[in-house]
Amino acid sequence: SHSSTFCFNGEDHTLGNSLRFLLNKDPRVVFCGYSVPHPSENKVNVRVQTTGAPAKEVFKDALLDMVAICEHVSTTMDSAVERFKANEQRPE
Repeated sequence: SHSSTFCFNGEDHTLGNSLRFLLNKDPRVVFCGYSVPHPSENKVNVRVQTTGAPAKEVFKDALLDMVAICEHVSTTMDSAVERFKANEQRPE
């Protein structure tokens, strides 16, 4: 199907908005939005409509992109911490 809603329990705006951002950058996506049904519920619904590609495939690609971004941020942060520690130990 080229239109699907994906539900995530235990999640909030952080995941919803990040996925919305990545999905809206994909040229196969016609519409993408997310909602949190109720503020006291940790639940996010992400709606995706595509130009014809399977929504599940497009959504999976966005999740893989998010994993790659998180890995890059983690690696970059680890490198920065190591450089900071190395510079901190130098006598002035």
